[in-house]
Amino acid sequence: MPWRVSLTVRILAVNIIALALLAGSLFYIDSYRNELLAERYRLAESEVEITAIALAHEPLADRLAMLVRIGADQRLRLRLFDRDGKLVGDSFALAAPSYRLIDPASEPWLQDAARLLDSGMDFLLGTPPIPAYRDPTDTRSRAWPEIAAALEHQRTWISHKAAPDRTPVIIAATPVGTEGEALLATRNARDITENVRMARQTLAIIVGGALAVSILLSLFLARTIVEPLRKLVRSAVRVRLGRDRSVIVPRLPARRDEIGLLARAISDMSGALRQRIDAVESFAADVAHELKNPLTSLRSALETLERVEDPNLQQQLVGIAKDDVRRIDFLVTEIADASRIDAQLSRTTFEPVDMARLVRALVAEREQRGVNGTCPITIVQENTRTQGGALTVPGDAARLERVLQNLLDNAVSFSPPKGPIEITLSQTDKRVNIAVVDHGPGIPSAARERVFERFHSLRPSREEFGTHSGLGLAIARTIVEAHFGRLQATDRLDGAPGARLLISLPLWETAP
Repeated sequence: MPWRVSLTVRILAVNIIALALLAGSLFYIDSYRNELLAERYRLAESEVEITAIALAHEPLADRLAMLVRIGADQRLRLRLFDRDGKLVGDSFALAAPSYRLIDPASEPWLQDAARLLDSGMDFLLGTPPIPAYRDPTDTRSRAWPEIAAALEHQRTWISHKAAPDRTPVIIAATPVGTEGEALLATRNARDITENVRMARQTLAIIVGGALAVSILLSLFLARTIVEPLRKLVRSAVRVRLGRDRSVIVPRLPARRDEIGLLARAISDMSGALRQRIDAVESFAADVAHELKNPLTSLRSALETLERVEDPNLQQQLVGIAKDDVRRIDFLVTEIADASRIDAQLSRTTFEPVDMARLVRALVAEREQRGVNGTCPITIVQENTRTQGGALTVPGDAARLERVLQNLLDNAVSFSPPKGPIEITLSQTDKRVNIAVVDHGPGIPSAARERVFERFHSLRPSREEFGTHSGLGLAIARTIVEAHFGRLQATDRLDGAPGARLLISLPLWETAP
């Protein structure tokens, strides 16, 4: 199922869930309260049993004094019952009470809020309800089920109930001697409630503070991540719609993280896309322009042919039409090749190509076909790594041969009759250099980059119109750059007139 929640909400959720797990520890404070109660049970058991042993061997007058003293020291209310269940002595009646149960109505509202929180936590934890503590109006032992249980089982019996302010009242009953007497001790353990509330309050403050900091940091993180992404999305949409050619994709130069890298990558990608679109549009316009001339000439020749009766003139018009058709066929072939070359090279697996062997085979093949005219071609191999001249580069041999064919065709077309053409092979800085040098008029400095543009051509005046498409050098540079190389036009090294077209390719062992 696809995500339909924004990245900001997800960042907040991830951080808050972690804190929610921490907040869940509030519920474990209930076990802390149970441990405190269990400890007080043990203390109450020890106190009431020790007191019962001490009372068993004392006369009544001393017993009452001991009840008062122990009750005051231990903050207990001690009641002594005889064998008939009659109340013999009550430490709170014999002396001032050592504690008082608090009336909730007399406390501030903060205590009401604390009790409400206690009730809420008990409800969430499913804590069984605790019976309310009230002093019975009947003063006999039968009003206390703890005493009946202690006498029946002849051991200490402990329970606890809730005071009006929801603090625990621990009740402990134990037999005194063997005559059926019983001792009842009650204690208002307010400190248990205070400790539990303090622990909850401390943990709640920590969780609340951590939650606030987490939300702020999450919002800051979301802003630093989501806002730049939204800007990039808006810019990408505007680029896709193409409604504004001047859309600038933010590069976020101040950011050195992945978002900054993404922004600059998208910016570069959109720039390259615009250049590619512009190049395609320019190429389409150039194709239309280049095809329009021979088509116009062809149409004119055919229209004129219908009205001409002179056989010689008809033959001339037919010749013009054939030339135009040949030009159109040549242009279409070159344009198709130029259009496919990038895609084909991107799928080509490069293999080692011996450039010296390739050049020698190509020159021999051209001489056999006689396409060099009267221009002799000389191969010069210098500065090679080995005496045999192993100049191996990574590439597609057929494509590299196409580059050399185009450069040699260009050199032949510009060279004067019987003008020599030199191919120099050398190696420098782990690169293979192939230079094609002619003795023609050379290329002006201002035009040395323009000659590699599509359909740009500086043709010699003696050449028949339509012989070249103006794509040869553009195709050659595209192929060379796809082989991680460079193709450029320079002056002859000896200063003589002529052009020097230099190919530089990486050696096979250093190829990327």
